[in-house]
Parts: sequence; C-alpha cells; structure tokens
Amino acid sequence: MSRVPYGYEIIQLLEQLAPKQLAMEGDRIGLQIGTLNKPVKKVMIALDVLEDVVVEAIDQQVDLIIAHHPPLYRPLKQLLTDDGHGRMIAACIKHDIAVYAAHTNLDVADGGLNDWLAEALGLHDTAVLVPTYTEPLKKLVVYVPASHAEAVRTALGDAGAGHIGRYSHCTFNSRGVGTFLPQEGARPFIGEQGKLEEVEEVRIETIVSASLEREAIQAMLGVHPYEEVAYDIYPLDNGGRRFGLGRIGRLPQPVTLGAFAEQVKTAFSVPAVRVVGRLDDLVQTVAVLGGDGNKFVAAAASAGADVYVTGDVYYHTAHDAQALGLHIIDPGHHVEKIMKEGVARYLITELAKRQWEAEVVASSVHTDPFQFV
Repeated sequence: MSRVPYGYEIIQLLEQLAPKQLAMEGDRIGLQIGTLNKPVKKVMIALDVLEDVVVEAIDQQVDLIIAHHPPLYRPLKQLLTDDGHGRMIAACIKHDIAVYAAHTNLDVADGGLNDWLAEALGLHDTAVLVPTYTEPLKKLVVYVPASHAEAVRTALGDAGAGHIGRYSHCTFNSRGVGTFLPQEGARPFIGEQGKLEEVEEVRIETIVSASLEREAIQAMLGVHPYEEVAYDIYPLDNGGRRFGLGRIGRLPQPVTLGAFAEQVKTAFSVPAVRVVGRLDDLVQTVAVLGGDGNKFVAAAASAGADVYVTGDVYYHTAHDAQALGLHIIDPGHHVEKIMKEGVARYLITELAKRQWEAEVVASSVHTDPFQFV
C-alpha cells in the first residue's frame, strides 16, 4: 500500500547512496534547518540553497530541500533576517522547509557526483583518483543445521556478504556437532524441553562490509530455523572497498586538448572553459574532480592523467601543473549541478520501489555567480 514517507525515511534512502561516514573530516553535512520528523510530499534537489532557491521551493510547496553545498558551512555568530542569508533561513523556518546537505559524502560515494561527471565525459575503466576512506570489513560466523545451510548461505550472499573482489557469495563451511538444552518456555526447532540435544551443524564463515552488517544479519535471521541463533562478528584488519575524491579513466581514443575542451563544454553545458596546455596536444587519460581541485594536481599527474578536469584553479596551481606536464581544463565549480538530476533520478527510483508517494524535482534556479561577457 502506498503512503507518504517521512523526511527521515527519504534521507535514509539518500544515505544508502552517500553514507555519512564517507564525508571528509569537518564537512558540515546532514540536517541543517528544520525537522525530518514530518511527512514529506515534495522534495527539491539543489546545488546551492540561496534565497531564490527557497522562493522557488515555497512556490512549489516543497517540504524538503536536499542540497550539495551546505548553506550553514561556517558557525553562525548572528542571524539577521534583513540580509539575504538570514532571510533565506527565516523563510525555510516560516514555511517549514527542511534543508539537508550531502556534500563530500556525495562526492566520494560510489555512483555519486564524481562518477556522474566521469560518465558525462564518456570515460571508461574509471578508478578513484584520491583515496580517502577504506570500508571496514568484518567476519560473520553462524552455526546452522545442515538442512538449512544452503538457505542461509544464499540469504547472506544476496544481502551483500561474501564479496571478495569480483566474486560474490564467498563462504567457508565446516561441519561439527552442536549441543543445546532447551529450558522451560523454549520452543526449539529441534529437540524438546529438558533434553540435551546433539545436532549436526555447519559453521558458515563469510566476510561482510561494515555498511552491510545489519542487512546481512537480518537476512540470515530471516531464514535461520532456530529460535535463538548463535552467531559471531569479528573485526578484520584487512580493508574493503576504497572510496575517494575524483575519478581517473580513459577516453575511447586520443583527442586533441582543444577538441576535448569543446567536449567538456558540451558535456557540462558551460559557455567557456579555462585551459592550461597546448591545444594540439593529444590527451586520452583523464582525471576529473568536481568543485575545487587545486589540492590534487600532483595526485592527477602521479596517477598518469594527461588532462585534469576540475574547478576554481589558481594561477600558481596552473603553473605547477605546467611544470608537471599536466594539462588542465577548468569548467568552473558550477558543473557540480549535475548532482541535481543524479540525486533526483536515484530517489525517484528508490521511492517507486517502496511505493512511497513523494514527488522529487530538481531546482531550476541558476546559482552560478559568474558570467562571461
């Protein structure tokens, strides 16, 4: 049966794509204005939360704004409702519009902003450019009667446990004898109260990422026949998937820097780009990082990139890139607007799976402060 979801339920869906633990230290992500403990009939996705964006949200009767750039990035010393920023916050409160920010966690996420940028540029064989987070791994061990071992293995694998590289549903199994004595009030699947039982059991071991631990346990418990399930969780020193900022990949074939600059303009719908390097040089290996990528010029060069696509490049950073033999194309910070359609598309799909009735729209307000004359 369909229903209107609460705000926190929509955010739970978003955080499956962009978990909070992926955010860079000190980033101001999460709920910034209002409450998520309310039904949400309409969600707006925005790059920036400016006064014009909030006016748009009010006109469209939006209950929740999901933004990329946190509107409250620095601690407030005062809140004045006669300036633009203060009016924006006051309008959100007055019209009960919650504001949630997914910033560097969305940048880093697998299938998030930097993957959308790489996809728009037509890159293939992409990898993380700057690793920032390695997902913790755990070992899950469960004891199950032999008759139900296959069902438990399948449930664990289908829930995401047992992934090692390009292999899924990986487990190790050993047989033994389990003993138990059902006490008064117990309702044993095997045996009877007051009688010691011996059962041929299988010890199933598998690996699971920390983010999927809860789902894997619930899936296992859902098919396990015992009233009380014996299982163990062990932390592991070896890490799982690596996440990070930016992506590096390859174009299908080499092109000139000038031709690729035109491709970047088209891909990101920008009127102009700044270019560092000779326009007739050939490029094929491309690094891309949304937002301000000045800190990672050396990382792009050491990763083997021919050209680095990023925003807000400083004058001296461009000189550093030249010295490293790295070309740069700067289409501006605002290309991160790609997240509006990306997040909207993701949420629409996830809401439909659950038959939740909430409309998702992308803000149409242009928030790039720069123009070319």
